[in-house]
Amino acid sequence: MISAQEFCDILADRGFTTASGVPCSHFGGPIAHLSTQPGRYVAAPNEGNALAVAAGAALGGQRAYVMLQNSGLGNLINPLTSLVMTYQLPILTFASLRGWPDPATDEPQHAVMGPATHSLLDSVGTPHYTLHAQDGTEQFTAILDAAEKDLAELRAPFVLVERGAIGKATSHSDTAPEGIAAGTAIRIVTDAAPDASVIATTGYTGRDAFAVADRPGNFYMQGSMGHASSLGLGVALTHPERTVIVLDGDGAALMHLGAMSMIGHEAPANLIHVVLDNRVHESTGGQSTTSDTTSFPEVALAAGYVGAVACESEDALRDAVLQAQAAAGPHLISVRTLPRTGAIPPRATNALSPQAIRDRFQQDLQRP
Repeated sequence: MISAQEFCDILADRGFTTASGVPCSHFGGPIAHLSTQPGRYVAAPNEGNALAVAAGAALGGQRAYVMLQNSGLGNLINPLTSLVMTYQLPILTFASLRGWPDPATDEPQHAVMGPATHSLLDSVGTPHYTLHAQDGTEQFTAILDAAEKDLAELRAPFVLVERGAIGKATSHSDTAPEGIAAGTAIRIVTDAAPDASVIATTGYTGRDAFAVADRPGNFYMQGSMGHASSLGLGVALTHPERTVIVLDGDGAALMHLGAMSMIGHEAPANLIHVVLDNRVHESTGGQSTTSDTTSFPEVALAAGYVGAVACESEDALRDAVLQAQAAAGPHLISVRTLPRTGAIPPRATNALSPQAIRDRFQQDLQRP
């Protein structure tokens, strides 16, 4: 293992001045370290954006690298093949190896991409190297030496990073957190809409929903970050008689913010989009999102939502859910939540298979 500071310093010594990415727990240390230095790290909403930021830095004459989770390679393939490789921009990308070498040791959403990561990169002709957990600075330097040859040939090499290969660091916040406990917020929303179908986004939101408000009408997303609102839209359009509530996170909502424009355009009267905004990517280590400069209610109204409010108290949240059910939507409710403390609840798939979650949700949709 190499330390987070060693990782960053070795790259800086080679002239890499800009980094961008989407958080993964494998890179929590480097992101925390870089985030203490203004201008060193750009927090991207999704992996494709991160690669495009690095491509822009390369166009501007700087050396740049990207950090991301391999589950997000799908978001990356378009700009990789049609931008970076087409224009031969030398970008170095670090991707975590979730679900590899044994998918059974990781969460269910990594079972497909984990074993496929190497062959996916092979299929587009991208060189790649693997940094193992037992590797130290000598092995890391050797990998970078090989990658430097690819960069000199205007290629875009990947370094695939095994769990435990890079040390951790602690994220610090200068401001005291404000808001409602996430589990409390979820319980208030679901209690106020007992007959609604609920789509819970990936990460800790789904875990909290399973812990405090499990019912057959809940669908717990594993992975597919940023797509909960689109999934909810599909359900809402096919079941207009049923209230559909999306429990989203700020990082997830930002990842595919354009979904709000689609929802506003389709105008499902029965959709309530709840964004739990704690301003961090909590399940990957607490790295900051960019929601502190984004008003979700204003974005939603501009995108065509009928109603949108921000809530900072339990009573305001309960009233907002009741009012949203009483008037045609779509509606957005943004609620400030606190970073979680204490033990994190288990994911729903510890008790139910993904197929069982699917089946009971579909059965619940058929009830009167």
